[in-house]
Amino acid sequence: MLLWVILLVLGKVQNCDFNITFGVSYECLNMMKWQRSIDFLWDPLPLRTYKSIIFLQPPWTTVFRGERVNLTCKGFGFYSSQKTKWYYRHLGKEISRETQKNTLEVQESGEYRCQAQGSPLSSPVSLDFSSASLILQAPLSVFEGDSVVLRCRAKAEVTLKTTIYKNENVLAFLNKTTDFHISHASLKDNGAYRCTGYKETCCLVSSNTVKIQVQESFTRPVLRVSSFQPISGSPVTLTCETQLSLERSDVPLQFCFFRNDQMLGSGCSLSPKFRITAMWSKDSGFYWCKAATMCYNTTSNSLRSWIQVLIPASHPVLTLSPEKALNFEGTKVKLHCETQEDSLRTLYKFYHDGVPLRYKSVRCEKGASISFSLTTEHSGNYYCTADNGHGAKPSEAVSLSVTVPVSRPVLTLSSAKDLISEGAKLTLHCEAQRGSLPIVYQFHHENASLGNRSAHSAGGVAISFSLTADHSGNYYCTANNGFGPQRSEAVSLSITVPVSRPVFTLSSAEALTFEGATMTLYCEVQRGSPRILYQFYHEDVPLGSNSTPSVGKVSFSFSLTAAHSGNYYCTADNGFGPQRSEAVSLFVTVPVSRPILTLRVPRAQAVVGDLLELRCEALRGSPPIMYWFYHEDVTLGSSSVPSGGEASFNLSLTAEHSGNYSCEANNGLVAQHSDTISLSVIVPVSRPILTFRAPRAQAVVGDLLELHCEALRGSSPILYWFYHEDVTLGKISAPSGGGAYFNLSLTTEHSGIYSCEADNGLEAQRSEMVTLKVAGNSSALSGGAFFNLSLTAEHSGNYSCEADNGLGAQRSETVTLYLTGLTENRSGPVATGVTGGLLSLAGLAAGALLLYCWLSRKAGREPASDPCRSPSDLDSQEPTYHNVPAWEELQPVYSNVNPRGENVVYSEVRIIREKKKHAVASNPRHLRNKGSCIIYSEVKVASTPASRCLFLASSAPHR
Repeated sequence: MLLWVILLVLGKVQNCDFNITFGVSYECLNMMKWQRSIDFLWDPLPLRTYKSIIFLQPPWTTVFRGERVNLTCKGFGFYSSQKTKWYYRHLGKEISRETQKNTLEVQESGEYRCQAQGSPLSSPVSLDFSSASLILQAPLSVFEGDSVVLRCRAKAEVTLKTTIYKNENVLAFLNKTTDFHISHASLKDNGAYRCTGYKETCCLVSSNTVKIQVQESFTRPVLRVSSFQPISGSPVTLTCETQLSLERSDVPLQFCFFRNDQMLGSGCSLSPKFRITAMWSKDSGFYWCKAATMCYNTTSNSLRSWIQVLIPASHPVLTLSPEKALNFEGTKVKLHCETQEDSLRTLYKFYHDGVPLRYKSVRCEKGASISFSLTTEHSGNYYCTADNGHGAKPSEAVSLSVTVPVSRPVLTLSSAKDLISEGAKLTLHCEAQRGSLPIVYQFHHENASLGNRSAHSAGGVAISFSLTADHSGNYYCTANNGFGPQRSEAVSLSITVPVSRPVFTLSSAEALTFEGATMTLYCEVQRGSPRILYQFYHEDVPLGSNSTPSVGKVSFSFSLTAAHSGNYYCTADNGFGPQRSEAVSLFVTVPVSRPILTLRVPRAQAVVGDLLELRCEALRGSPPIMYWFYHEDVTLGSSSVPSGGEASFNLSLTAEHSGNYSCEANNGLVAQHSDTISLSVIVPVSRPILTFRAPRAQAVVGDLLELHCEALRGSSPILYWFYHEDVTLGKISAPSGGGAYFNLSLTTEHSGIYSCEADNGLEAQRSEMVTLKVAGNSSALSGGAFFNLSLTAEHSGNYSCEADNGLGAQRSETVTLYLTGLTENRSGPVATGVTGGLLSLAGLAAGALLLYCWLSRKAGREPASDPCRSPSDLDSQEPTYHNVPAWEELQPVYSNVNPRGENVVYSEVRIIREKKKHAVASNPRHLRNKGSCIIYSEVKVASTPASRCLFLASSAPHR
C-alpha cells in the first residue's frame, strides 16, 4: 500500500505546474504535504523541529499607510494551527499577544515575529506602512528560480511614467504597467532596486529602495557514502544530503545519482538515498548526486567522490583471554585477531566501540594480538579487521564488561539557596563518580522513597518536581550496580511559601462615610512564610506599613477628611515580591461650603448687549453639586456639576438686568447661599437732539439764546458738549435725565452751525447740525429806497424793482415808461419826475411786503407757507413774469440811494442787455446771473416782520 502512495506522489510531482509568481503554486503546495508525509515515513531520525515562518498576504513588505497586511504563522510539527503567539517591536518597545488562529491583520510599521504551537520563534519580518507618494513593492524572500514581480505604486498626485533602476542604473522603462518581472531569479539579480515617477505639479519622485538578495532554496548537496572502499560484493548506500531553507522547508526535492556522468537507477526520485545492493570491481569510479526542486527547476550538483571496490580477505575472528563474563579493574586482557588464509602481508586493526586502538602488520602469519590492563573505560564492544590489500574484512564484535563497584554518590539540588519558594521546580541530581553500568539510583525524603532511576551511561540521574510546603526536610540518594548500595550525604531543604493575595477590608461597609469619622483599614493573607510586611496605599501613595511574624491580620487607622476619598489597597511581601489586594473605593462625603459668585463681562462696566457670565463655585463639597442662579431672588437657571468644580450661567444684558445677583450650591446634604453682588447695566446714549430757545423768532444781537441738548436714552450721568462751527462752547454734566442747557448772549459772530454731543463713558453721540442767523438791531420801517435818472429818449420801456432781505428776492409789478417828443429842455425834469415816481412805487411795494411780515408776527399766526420754517419750499417757488415789450439797453445814470447808515433794504437796478419778447419763468437769482448787469445793490436790515425770515435763512443772496 505504501508503494502505491509513493508512486502516486512521484507521478503528481513530475507533472507539477511551474506557473509561479510569489512562493509556490497551489498544486505544488499540495505536493509539499505529500512530501512531508513521505519524508516522515523514510526518515529514520526523530522528527526535526523547525522555526516558525511568517507569510504575508499581500506578499509585500512595503505598503501604503492605511492598507492592511495579513500575517500567517506556519509551524512545523504535529500540532494543529490553534493558538499563535505574536510579537511586535517598534522604536525599542515590544508588544506580545496571542490569537486563536494562525493569522493576524496588521497596519503598523515595525518588526513582527510569531511562534506557532510546537515550533520555535520565527525570524523577524519588518513591515513598512509608508506615507510616501510613490513606493516600490517586493516580496519578503526571493529564491533561485522564483518568478518575481516588483510593483511600483503611486498615489493620485503622481504620474506613473515609471523607470526601474538597479544599483542606480536604468534597468527598464514601464509605460503601461506598474510591474517589473524577473522570470527566473538567480544570483545575478541581486541588487538595490527603486522606481521613479512624476508629480503633476512639480517634479520627479523617487520610491523607497528595495534590496533583492536571491537565496538558495537549498544548500549544495554533499554525497555521503556508506563506504568509499567497499568490499567486492558488499552493498553501498549513497546519500545526497542538503538542507532546505526555512521558507522552502515544504518544497519537495528530487535526487539523482551518477557514476562517471551516467545516471544510476531508473532516474530521479524523491528519496535522498540510493542503495547499490552489490559493488563489484567494475563499479569503481567517480560518484556524485544532483538535487533539484520539483516546481522551480533549480538544480545543484555535489562534488565528485571516488569509490574503490576492494577484493577482501576472509573475515577474521577476534578472541578474548581470559574468557570471563565479568572482568574486574586491573585484569590483563589479550585480544587476538586471526584470518583463515595466509597472505603475503596482512594489516590487522583493533577497535573499541569503533575507535581504533592499535594496528599490526604481519607477514605470512594468520593472526596478531594486543594486550592491556582493564579499567572502567575498557568496557564495550571490540572487533578487528584484516586487510590483505584487497579490502578490509571486519570480525564479529566481542563484548567486554569491566565491573567497578559504585562510589558514594553525591546528591545536589538545582539551587544552592537555603530558601526555595513554593511552586518552584526543584531538581535532585544523584551521581556516583565511579561504578560499572548500569547503576540504579534511588531518591529519599525523610526516609520515604521518592522513586528510582536506572543509568546506562555516565553522568548520574535526576528527578524533578514542583515544591510545596510539605517538601521541607532532609533528602539523600543511593546508588547500586549489584555490589551493594552506597548512600549520599543528606541535604536539608527549607521551602519558603510566597504570600497569597491579601484581602483588604474597611472597618465600615457603608458606601458613604462622613468627614471626621475614624476609618480602620485591614489587610490579611491566608498563606505565606513569615515574616510578612504589609503596606497600605491610597491612590498608589503609601500610608503606612506593619510587619507580623506569622500569618494574620494587620490594621491601620486614621480620621477621614475630604482628601481621603479614592481607592485603597494593601500589599503583602515575605521576600518573593509583593502581592496586591483588590482595590476598595472609599467616598468621603463633604457638605458644600458657601459658594463664591463672580460676574464676568467683556469690559470694566457692564453694557446693554454684553454677554454676562455668572460663575458659582463651592470650594469644598462632595459631588455632584447642583448650582442655582438668582437675580433679585428670581431664579435664572440651574446647573449640575457631576465631578465638582464651578458652574456658569450666561445672560445677554438688557437695562432690566441691573440689580442684585446671588447663587446657591447644594450637594444633598446642605444648601449654601453666596453673598449678593450688585450689577449696574449701562445703556449707551442715543443720538442727542439740539434745540434753540430765543425771545423771538428771529435771533437778534443782544438776545439770550438757550441751547438745549438731550439724549432720549442712556444711563446717567451724561456729559453734554456744545459746539459752534466745531469749536467747543462748553460742557455740562447731567446727573439725571432731561438733557442740559447752555446760554449765549448773541452777537453777530454767533451766526453759523451749532451741534452738541452726549457721552456717558461708553460712546459719544453727535446731534444733527442746526444753523443760526443772528440779525443786527433794526430801526423803524424806512419807506423804501430812491433812485434818480436823467431821462433821455432811450429811457422809454418797462421798469421794475426788487426787494431782498436775505430770505428771497421779491420783484415788483412792471411799470411802463414811454417818452415821446420830449425836448432837451423838458426831458430832464420830466424824466426825473417819472423816474422818481417809479422808484417811489417800488419802495412802497417793498415796504408793504415787510409790513405784512411784521403784522403776521404781531398777530401770533404763521403764514400758510412760512419761509422761516421751510426755506426749501421758498426756494422751490418760481415767480411768474408777464410778457413785456422788448427794450433797448439804457445808459444808466445813478447815485447813492438812501445812504442812512446800516438799516437799508436790499435794492437793485439792472440794465437788461438782450432784447426779449418773453421773460423766462425762473428764479430771480438765475435772472440776475444771466443777461443782466447790477448797477446798484445794498442790504437794509430792519426790525420788521421780515426779520423772521432772515433768522432762519440758510444762505445770503449772491452779489
